[in-house]
Amino acid sequence: MTTDDHIVFIVDDDERVREALAELLASHGLRAVAFGSAGEYVSAVKPDVPACLVLDIELPDINGLELQRQIAGGDHPAVVFITGHGDIPSSVRAIKRGAVDFLTKPFSDADLMAAIQAALAQDREIRSERAERDVLKQRYYDLTPREREVLPLVISGLLNKQAAAELGISEVTLQIHRRNVMQKMAAASLADLVRIAQRLEIPITHSRRTGGSGV
Repeated sequence: MTTDDHIVFIVDDDERVREALAELLASHGLRAVAFGSAGEYVSAVKPDVPACLVLDIELPDINGLELQRQIAGGDHPAVVFITGHGDIPSSVRAIKRGAVDFLTKPFSDADLMAAIQAALAQDREIRSERAERDVLKQRYYDLTPREREVLPLVISGLLNKQAAAELGISEVTLQIHRRNVMQKMAAASLADLVRIAQRLEIPITHSRRTGGSGV
């Protein structure tokens, strides 16, 4: 791991804690940036790399749990909570909202590092999945309007003859569009195309009907 392929954000109102955590992370080869408040963290420009947010509960502007709630669903890293005022209800809320860990001060360096590494690994996986989904979205956008009509019919399992009738086109034309869809979406098989469509949340709007022939 290099210092350019990740970042750890530290949000704690205690300067001594921020410095100690930054030194600890540096000793493990991890890049860290520290903030004294939630507002400073939110307004900061953040690099587009895998990240982790080490977040204190008690902050001068808003509660750390409230910050977690506000950034939930956005493009923010996994959270590791650290606090000197921990309680079971707070830890339960934090974990239910996706926090990787909830550590009560004093905690061991090993526990903190394990939580941070887990958070970074989780963020890398999320970013990788997002990048793959973006590629699939671009392939979908490259389809012609007609090919976008053909795709849900194909993944619904309709025969070529049935799909062609649905669109009011010839079976030969349907086959051409189907082949183009497979090629443009880089699908190796129908099952592969179905998986791609599921990732893009393209609904299956038709059920296969019996009768007719064709593949």
